[in-house]
Amino acid sequence: MIPISYTVRNVLKHKITSVLTILGVGLVVFVYVGTQMLVDGLQSTHLSTGSDNNVIIIRRASQTEVSSIIMRDQAQIIGAMPEIARDADGSPRFANENYVLIARAKRSGGDMANVVVRGVTDKSMTLRPNIRLVEGRMFTPGTSEIIAGKLAAARFTGCGMGETIRFGQREWTVVGIIDAGGSAYDSEIWGDIRQTSDAFRRPIYSSLTFQLADPSQYQGLKERIEGDPRLPLDMFHEKEYYANQSRTMSGFLTIAGKAISYIFSLGAIVGAMITMYAAVANRTREIGTLRSLGFSRLSILRTFLFEAIVISLSGGIVGIIAASFLRFVQVSTINWDTFSELVFNFSISGGIIMEALIFALVMGLVGGFLPAVRASRLKIIDSLRAA
Repeated sequence: MIPISYTVRNVLKHKITSVLTILGVGLVVFVYVGTQMLVDGLQSTHLSTGSDNNVIIIRRASQTEVSSIIMRDQAQIIGAMPEIARDADGSPRFANENYVLIARAKRSGGDMANVVVRGVTDKSMTLRPNIRLVEGRMFTPGTSEIIAGKLAAARFTGCGMGETIRFGQREWTVVGIIDAGGSAYDSEIWGDIRQTSDAFRRPIYSSLTFQLADPSQYQGLKERIEGDPRLPLDMFHEKEYYANQSRTMSGFLTIAGKAISYIFSLGAIVGAMITMYAAVANRTREIGTLRSLGFSRLSILRTFLFEAIVISLSGGIVGIIAASFLRFVQVSTINWDTFSELVFNFSISGGIIMEALIFALVMGLVGGFLPAVRASRLKIIDSLRAA
């Protein structure tokens, strides 16, 4: 084996070409990691919205709350089912909710976007213990008071603490701000369901959310509800429901991001190949000397291939470090399933880092293989005679 220090010295010796190749690989890895972080952040936001303990019901085949219609008599049938958990006072842990979109102007730029107004009951907060009031107070039932998610309050006009917003032909006052732990609820407005139903003239519900007294009863209850002709409804675990909402967009972002990264990687591979071919040309006599000292063709091939890998992995590390700062960037997008504005952060994980390093490694192997083969095939006499 040729010492590793030989490879390191050569990388450091040819600073300009090595740095340019490292930056090229780093740019490709940055794009790759950034895209995966975007998808991971989107999925994490949706998954954190749902609870492991909750079940949600929407109208059959509607897929999301925005298009779901549940009649009040259907909600009464579900709410009376014995499988639903109950509080100490005997009341069911059950919430019937409305889901309506309104258009609001953003504080920065003034662009319009859809914001969710959710009509809730006194059980809605109980069913979501991760949500807490961080400013102000809870709205008073029966009044035109609302509470806003912290991201909605920060991004949209009229949604801040103490501000007034008009929708449903009525003025509403924001009396509290909630922190939903980075979930989609941070981008919503909540109000009393009776008041929002009257304001929007929607005497129906969009969804029913509840807890089961015994989680093992889920499948049996699901089959009973979906088999009842009076109840054309679909039942989901809440986490499953919100995970489904991210599949369309996350699938598109994953495919588009990887396609762009793979196209860019061709340029990085060509750059690595040019760098390694230049290294072979500049070190022809060195290669001849190494061969005359007894190092085999395989040792020469492995050394140049290792050099390409060192350069590409260095670029991969640079790209990962640069992309990691995206964690502090907050982005907003339209949820393609609900058409509402969703705000979330980039998120990085160990899996993404490992994928990026493997991606960089493959670029180094592909880009360095042919130059390494060329170096290993140089004849000793011809190499030593090279100028």
